Amino acid sequence: MRALLLCSCLALLPRPAGAQPFLRLRPSPSDNLPVKDIVEHPDPEYDPKEQDLDERTLRKKLGGHFDPGFMAVAAPGNASGAAAARGRAALPAELRRLEPGPRLRLGKKARRKVLQWLWAHTRCPVLYAWKDLGVRFWPRYIKEGNCLAERSCSLPEGMFCKPVRSVTKTFLRWHCQGWSSQKYCTWIPVQYPLIAECKCSC
Repeated sequence: MRALLLCSCLALLPRPAGAQPFLRLRPSPSDNLPVKDIVEHPDPEYDPKEQDLDERTLRKKLGGHFDPGFMAVAAPGNASGAAAARGRAALPAELRRLEPGPRLRLGKKARRKVLQWLWAHTRCPVLYAWKDLGVRFWPRYIKEGNCLAERSCSLPEGMFCKPVRSVTKTFLRWHCQGWSSQKYCTWIPVQYPLIAECKCSC
């Protein structure tokens, strides 16, 4: 699986004394998801100002890419959907078709309990949590997925939940070019990859 990861780096170019470095966005291919925290230039001079954060203008600029299921303008309640998703997930068809060996006779209720136990120990849900991307992204908050990595997902042990599919969401990124009073800043669209599916694998 290849995914475009968004990274931010400072290009330190030859410049006059006292001039500020400019921020450059560069997408970089990587197999590592979720996206690692982006190292930002700490100077607030590179932050958008209040007039640059008008929600109506930014919603219009983002257009149909705004997905309220995965992005939020204000800080959402950080209620984890992982436990709820685990409890309501139905048994997959391949597991329901699984039959015990001829030496093991199980009633319907016992068979259902065995399959539920097996599913609880081998399934790989996507665990979602809200992440603050900072003031230089709009919307600022993204619901990011992770694969459960605390324990093995196989019997016998040895396999772990890993990302097998990703989706991209379009955000706006505050991007500055130039130095000091000569710099030019604007919102540009960027794609942010998110884990969409996890699978038990080696």
